Amino acid sequence: MKSQQKIAAKNLNLKNPLITASGTCGNGKELADFYDINQLGAFTTKGITVEAQPGNKTPRIAETSAGIINSIGLENPGVDNFIRDVLPETKEYTLPILANISGYSEQDFINMAEKLEGRAELAGVEINLSCPNIKGGGMVFGTDPEKVFEITKKVREVYSGYIIVKLTPNITDITETALAAEEAGADAVAMINTLSAMKIDIERQKPLLANTFGGLSGPAVRPVAVKMVYQCYKKLGIPILGLGGVQSGSDVIEFMLAGSTAVGIGTVNMIDPAAGPRIIEEIKEYMLRHQIKNLSSIIGAAH
Repeated sequence: MKSQQKIAAKNLNLKNPLITASGTCGNGKELADFYDINQLGAFTTKGITVEAQPGNKTPRIAETSAGIINSIGLENPGVDNFIRDVLPETKEYTLPILANISGYSEQDFINMAEKLEGRAELAGVEINLSCPNIKGGGMVFGTDPEKVFEITKKVREVYSGYIIVKLTPNITDITETALAAEEAGADAVAMINTLSAMKIDIERQKPLLANTFGGLSGPAVRPVAVKMVYQCYKKLGIPILGLGGVQSGSDVIEFMLAGSTAVGIGTVNMIDPAAGPRIIEEIKEYMLRHQIKNLSSIIGAAH
C-alpha cells in the first residue's frame, strides 16, 4: 500500500483505511510517545458535549475474556474548551481530524455543529447517536430511525463539513437507522458502537461497574460488527466506517470485504498503543500476498 494511495470516501480522502475510534486514545498527543499519528488515515477525537462532563463514578471499566466493558460517561471538557484548548494542538497534524459529538437533546447536537462549523482544523464531525436521550425519556437516539433522521438532518443544515453518523448495534435492524442517516444527508455511517453489557463481582455479589451497565468492545463484538456492515453494504449509497474489535490487518481486510471503506481501531489502542503502524504494515503484507494494487477493489468483495 503506497503512502500516497487515496481511498475516496466522497469528500474525505484517506491515505489508508485506518481511523481511530473515538474515546480510545484521547485527542492525539496521547500517542506521541508511540508513533506519529499522521501515519493513520484519519483521527477521531474523544467525544465532546455542549457542557463539560465529569463522567460516571468509578469503577467504570471492567475487563472481560475478550474485551472490556466501559461506562465512562462522556467525561470531557465541553465544546468551548475543546475549541480553545484542543483544536490548536491539532495544527501539527496533516491527517484529517474528526470531532466526535454527543448530545442529551437534539438542540445539543445543533449547538455543537454550529460552533464547529467552518473550523479549518476539522475535516468533519462524527455524530454519536448512541447516547441516552435524557430529555426524551431515557431512550437512546440511535435506536429510533426517525430520531436518527431528524438529528442528522438538523446537523446537516448547519454544518457543511463531512458528517459521519455513528450507529448503535443495540437495535433489531441496523439497516433502518443507517438508511435514515443517509436520507438525512450523512456522508458516511460508522458501525458499530458498543454492545450493552454488564459484569458482576462474585465476591461482592454486586455489579462491578458503578453504573451497573456499560458498553462491550473488543474482539467479542467483531463478528457482530462484520455482520452489520455486510447487511448494510448493498442497501447504502454512502461509505461505511466499520469498527468493533479490530486487532490486526486481517481484521481490517475482513471488514473491507464485508463492505467497509475505512476501518476504526479502538480497544486495541489500550492494549497496544502502537497498534496503528503495525496494522498498516499487515495490510501492506496482505496486499503484496494477494497482488492487490488498490484496496478499493476489495470493498464488498465478499458479497
